[in-house]
Amino acid sequence: MDKLDYIFQMQKDLEKYVTISRYPKKLEDRISALSVAIIHEAVELQRLTNWKWWKTPLDFDLKLAKEELIDILHFVIQVSIELGMSPSEILQEFSRKHSINMKRQKTNY
Repeated sequence: MDKLDYIFQMQKDLEKYVTISRYPKKLEDRISALSVAIIHEAVELQRLTNWKWWKTPLDFDLKLAKEELIDILHFVIQVSIELGMSPSEILQEFSRKHSINMKRQKTNY
């Protein structure tokens, strides 16, 4: 089992403990809820940075930043599962989009 397969399996194992009665029933609603969770976790990560130029800067907490990033990854993997994407399909789609992004950079997009 490769690393991404292992991450997917861990997420599927975690799903067993989610309170199903509170989880949206419709796919679109689940994707929406997970998108909101990703946004909020990204905000938590961003809040660790010294983006407020008017405040005295604090030391960047690398350990906590990594934890917030993993929270984001949990939700991204769950969205992938909800959309029926396998680790192989994620690699395929990532590679496809990466090629597009590389072409854009090379052509001053």
